[in-house]
Amino acid sequence: MTQSNHGISKAVIPAAGLGTRFLPATKATPKEMLPVVDKPAIQYVVEEAVAAGLSDVLMITGRNKRPLEDHFDRNYELESALTRKGDAERLRKVQESSDLATMHYVRQGDPRGLGHAVLCAEPHVGDEPFAVLLGDDLIDPRDPLLSRMVEIQEREGGSVIALMEVPPELIHQYGCAAVEPTAEADVMRITGLVEKPEPADAPSNLAIIGRYVLDPAVFGILRRTEPGRGDEIQLTDALQLLAEDEKAGGPVHGVVFKGRRYDTGDRSDYLRAIVRLACEREDLGPDFRTWLRSYVTEEM
Repeated sequence: MTQSNHGISKAVIPAAGLGTRFLPATKATPKEMLPVVDKPAIQYVVEEAVAAGLSDVLMITGRNKRPLEDHFDRNYELESALTRKGDAERLRKVQESSDLATMHYVRQGDPRGLGHAVLCAEPHVGDEPFAVLLGDDLIDPRDPLLSRMVEIQEREGGSVIALMEVPPELIHQYGCAAVEPTAEADVMRITGLVEKPEPADAPSNLAIIGRYVLDPAVFGILRRTEPGRGDEIQLTDALQLLAEDEKAGGPVHGVVFKGRRYDTGDRSDYLRAIVRLACEREDLGPDFRTWLRSYVTEEM
């Protein structure tokens, strides 16, 4: 088992995808910049990393992703205009994104899958354990999943993967974990991983969701990993090797998440996420819930 002497401070956010499920909206706008109420989806993800103590954020981008960098940068003209108007509240919101974290960017020139995107982070991450957060999964800040994962990694070493129970008929949409229980109800020892298995072949109903805390040994394995499903370099394949051989950089544990998760990578779930989060906002929720009840009961 490898155990880094460094604390975890770095988060990697792959954001090079084309967002084809949201065309034509994503023809010129990165899918990560689609608003969830009044913040782009990617800001929720960065906020989650910062809340877990990871203030150094590397975003893996691609062509046409410049708006991501602009969003987390200062906009002096806009700030000056808001200052002249005395609009302190909107000024605070504008400055909030640029003050969140120390942001870095690298392009994934050839999009060859999640494993390849993670490999692009190696020069920045070095020999430290690090977190990977996928932008399609928004985790409610009241359910601190990433903090729990960091805690397990710092205690056990190796890598930690977020898991979630799903109906067996949906497991083919996810990576799936074979597990052994531990003394903690929410922590599993992972013995194997399968990318999008058919329900009859799935070792469990525990799906991998988009949060990882990884040992840097994963980089060496990813460099040797051949393209798999979809002719892409799959992170799941590399983690499978780590789970099989603890000496390579394991063990691999899973944290079973039972909290609130919003999937913004699917159009229907994206709309549900907006409704749920808007309903829970103190400034929007009361009026919005009243309208929603009226709409459902009277117009539907």
